[in-house]
Amino acid sequence: MKLISWNVNGLRACITKGFYDFFQQEDADIFCLGETKMQPEQAVIETPGYHQYWNSAVKKGYSGVAIFTKKEPLSVRYGLGIEEHDQEGRVITLEFEDFFLVNVYTPNSKDGLLRLDYRMTWEDAFRAHLNKLDESKPVIVCGDMNVAHQEIDLKNPKTNHKNPGFTDEERAKMTELLASGFIDSFRTLYPDKTDAYSWWSYRARAREKNVGWRIDYFLTSARMKEQIEDAVIYADILGSDHCPVGLILK
Repeated sequence: MKLISWNVNGLRACITKGFYDFFQQEDADIFCLGETKMQPEQAVIETPGYHQYWNSAVKKGYSGVAIFTKKEPLSVRYGLGIEEHDQEGRVITLEFEDFFLVNVYTPNSKDGLLRLDYRMTWEDAFRAHLNKLDESKPVIVCGDMNVAHQEIDLKNPKTNHKNPGFTDEERAKMTELLASGFIDSFRTLYPDKTDAYSWWSYRARAREKNVGWRIDYFLTSARMKEQIEDAVIYADILGSDHCPVGLILK
């Protein structure tokens, strides 16, 4: 089973930069999108053979997630069920027979860490959501989680310490989430792999030089560890400032 997650940084723009080529080439069972920046009625997205689920922000052109899945889920839930957190189109939860799939686009702490306090509140609510699901069946979580967890997960950890996405507080929340019963599929298979990134700034030819961050994840319930066949970073796929990441399950 193949799952792919991609922060497309605006789906309508990404479609003009080869989105469909990658989508068709990979033929994933489940394809999750982050930062769609659109309402579903703003464009017809052609994905024959897939069921589409959208959670868009109230504010147009901002945030938003979507899931395209070949198999119809048993149930669908949008958001976290908390009004404060459900205005920005950040979470979709699909229930399948053997697992829950949660597609997330985690809030950015912003320059000057203006949203760090909000981010901390959001992290606690999101973790509670995952832990509750995990009580009844295993959970797969994917998306742009806006944090490089360890120093190995970004090119310049020392100069980025305390910057958005690499604060002690954000990293601690990821540690707390993993400690609650989840594993990072990529680091489980490749604990020491360096220069493996999923996001690059548009500035200073960062992608060309591979000066990046790994902030896009597939996490799973720890009890799914033996089912993980591979965790993939499609670093050569352009179309966004993020590249797609994938999870292959046995």
